[in-house]
Parts: sequence; structure tokens; C-alpha cells
Amino acid sequence: MTVMPVRDALWTGTDAATACGAQTPGGVDWVAAGVSIDTRTLRAGDLFVALKGEAADGHAYVQAAFRKGAAAAMVSADVAEAGGPLLVVADTLRGLEDLGRAGRNRSRARIIAVTGSVGKTSTKEALRHVLAAQGSTHAADASHNNHIGVPLTLARLPPEASYAVCEVGTNHPGEIEPLARQVRAHLGIVTSIAAVHIGHFGSVDAIAEEKARLFAGMAGGTAILPRDSDWFFRLAEFARAEGVSEIIGFGEHPDAEFRVLACDSDDTGNTVSALAQGRELRYRLGAPGRHWALNSVAVLAAVAAVGADIEQAAAGFAGVTPAAGRGARRQVMLAGGSVELIDDSYNASPPSVRALLSVLAGARPGPGGRRVLVLGDMLELGPDSESLHAALAPDVESSGAELVFTAGPAMAALHQALPARLRAAHAPDSARLAQRVVEALRAGDVVAVKGSLGSKMKVIVDAILALGEIRSDRGTRRG
Repeated sequence: MTVMPVRDALWTGTDAATACGAQTPGGVDWVAAGVSIDTRTLRAGDLFVALKGEAADGHAYVQAAFRKGAAAAMVSADVAEAGGPLLVVADTLRGLEDLGRAGRNRSRARIIAVTGSVGKTSTKEALRHVLAAQGSTHAADASHNNHIGVPLTLARLPPEASYAVCEVGTNHPGEIEPLARQVRAHLGIVTSIAAVHIGHFGSVDAIAEEKARLFAGMAGGTAILPRDSDWFFRLAEFARAEGVSEIIGFGEHPDAEFRVLACDSDDTGNTVSALAQGRELRYRLGAPGRHWALNSVAVLAAVAAVGADIEQAAAGFAGVTPAAGRGARRQVMLAGGSVELIDDSYNASPPSVRALLSVLAGARPGPGGRRVLVLGDMLELGPDSESLHAALAPDVESSGAELVFTAGPAMAALHQALPARLRAAHAPDSARLAQRVVEALRAGDVVAVKGSLGSKMKVIVDAILALGEIRSDRGTRRG
């Protein structure tokens, strides 16, 4: 018999109703241990929030939520025979925001907000990992960084947490500031500024200005900024205008307070020497690629700013590894050997593809193996999309890739820009490319897969995993 862990109370019915200004048919004599917006992942004891989306209306799933053991449900419409107590509000998204604000208001945690063109989720996860060893730490399990994910993260914030890390994202102008004002962070990190989602912004200048809105409403606190970036001083100016009292730079620049001095990368991680406010540290980072080393000094800056121990945090970096879809590495057993899969399929932009290519260059194929690259379209790049895809060709060649598979209309430009010896195959989409990829793989290969989420490169990841037995740090199972 499996014993489910006992979860602490997060919301009483009275507190939740007060936070949302809700009517309470069924009463408030209940306690919720969590907040859920999806019955597929809902746990017994959660408060279910019935959001209305483009594809589905959560009100249709209220009864299912109660059958799974929901403590209560937040709704904005009548639900006949719901099956449990309700919080009735005018709009459930606004109700979730109100619940998030109440969660933030009662919190005693030191709160860190993270944004950036690339690296924000990895930085959030590294912060969660190293801070959790020093105190109760809250962060979203997934990349919950939009108008739903941010209030959901705050609504789930335990009152007793010592630290909280909130990821804040955008793909259109005007999205970050309202989220930042909900978070009201004590410190904010901008990981990078690059031409990501530039199709919606028009210029990198506009992207930098949008990212700087992270500091809206902070009225004090600390901004941690990429010192190597051309937009460092512009970001600092925005931060000071919002009342930020301290600016800290990170990166490789000689004026960065938290600086990478040296980074020795191999196929399993990095050995990093860093300067942290005049103190030299040396540590092992369990994720390969120089971009991870740069993220790590941003993390150390944040750890110092919240008053935690940076030496303990540096020692904890050895346990930081890439997540599934974000560079996770797995061994897939074939007849006669194995293939190493680098799964970076969650998202893609020109800088993040180049970061993957540097990781692929450092990978070590087995006997008879090759470096194999599979790329899907980078989306939301605007009118320069074709040239931005084609411009990856020199970096692909430098990575040592011997076979390059591409999927999608935009990646056709890269396919044509590559030397003929590297062009393995191109297809209009990932589904039609998958079989070509798996048929080409052989024991000893290292295969890296990347593309924007809308390119659905996970289809190819799943096809590779289905080839055989999968071994990872979490154990062994059959694919």
C-alpha cells in the first residue's frame, strides 16, 4: 500500500474567500493543501480553479475535480451538482490573481524574480536547488511564467517559505510589468537580452525595455544584470528609475561583481572558477556548456543578495543538471551499444541554439559514433527569420555535427546554407522527419534535438526514446 505524504494547509476556506471576495455556496469549512488549474494533475485536497481558455472551459471539469478529491472549486458560473463547496467570483482568472496577491502579501519569503531572453528557467531551477539546501524554497515546478503561471505560483506560495523564485516571461510588449507588480520581488535577475520573440517586438531595444519592466513596483531591492550585455547600462537606468537601490553585474566582464574567471567544460558539466565580490570560488557544475557557467554566477549574486551562504550554494551546483526538454541527457540502448540523446526540445532561439551547439561540440561519441543534430523552426523571429536560420550554418559546422536533420519551413533556409555533406534530411514538420532520424542512428552516436515549442520536436525525442531501454540518473525503465 502506498502512503501519500501529508501536505500542510495552504488556504482555509475563509482566507481564500476573503482574498477573492467570493460568494461561498457550500460554506467555508474546508482547507486546501494546494491550488490546481488542471484536473489531470490535481491532487486530493487542492483548490481547483476553473479557468476559461481558448481550447477548454474549466467549469466543465468541476465535477471531475471533486471526484478526484478537490477541497473546493473557484468558479464564475453555475455548476449544477458540483459535488463540493464553491468560491463564486466574477472572473476566475481575476480570482486566481487575487489569490496570488494574497499569497504574496502574507509571505515572509525573500522573493527573487527572474526574466531574460534565454536562461530564465534554468536559472530559476538552479536557484531552487541551491537555496533549498539553506531554507524552505518555493518555485513553480514548470515554466509557469505568464499571466496564469505567475499568479498560480504566488497562490501556491507557502506562508512559511524562506525563499521564493518566480519566473516572469513575455512574448508580446506590455506583459511583464503587470506580472512584476504582482510578484513585488526583493530582487530581480535579467539573464540576457537577445533577439527572441523579435517578431512581436520589432527590435532588441524594445525587448530590453520590456525585460526592464521586471523592476516595476520593487521600490528598493537589488537588480542583477548581465554585465557583458550591450544593454547593461540601459537596464540599470530602468531599474534605478523604478527605485532599485543596488545594481550588481554578472558575467565575464572585468567590472562584474560576480564574474566567471575560467570555465573548463566537458560532456558532463563544467568546472568553474569565479570571483564573487572579491572572493574566489571554484566549483563543479553538473550541466555542460559555458552558458550554464554564466547563469551560475547570476545565481551566486542572488544568493548573496538574499543573505544566504554563497560557498554552500557553490558546492550545491554539482547537483544542478538540465531538465527534460532543456538539455537533459539520456542513454538509449540499441543492439550493439547505445545512443546518447541531448533533449533540448522545449524551445529555441538563435542564442539558445548556439549554446546547444557548443554542448554538442564538447560531447564524446562512442566508438564508431557521430554527432547528429536535429533542429526545428525557431519561431516568432519576424521578417528576418530566414536569414537568422541560415546564419546558424557556421556554428553548426563548428560543432562537429556530421549529420544535420531539419524540420519546418524556416529551417529550410539552414538546410540550404549547409554544405551538402552535412545535409541528412529536411522535412516540412517533425512528424515526417522522425522516422528518418531514428533510421539513421547507430550505436555510439550523440544526437541533439532542439526547436521552438510550436515545432513539436518532442515528437522526435519520443521516437528516439522508443528505440530501446532508457537509462538516466533517475534509474532504468523500458521505453
